[in-house]
Amino acid sequence: MPKIIAKEGESFQVTLRRFKKSCERAGLLSDIKKNNYYEKPSVARRRKLKDARRKALKLQRKQSRYNRSF
Repeated sequence: MPKIIAKEGESFQVTLRRFKKSCERAGLLSDIKKNNYYEKPSVARRRKLKDARRKALKLQRKQSRYNRSF
């Protein structure tokens, strides 16, 4: 669980925004949503394949941009 220490003179809204951002970075919301309901093994497998494809394409785009700059 992410912890946020309120800074001196910082408003509640700013502190809450920092906390939400740290939760998002930690992946808490996606983890909660993932465990919110049962996912069939076949659906989980499809989702993992889709995520792996997306990650590979992102890496490929990043590498092609890096190679073009030189």
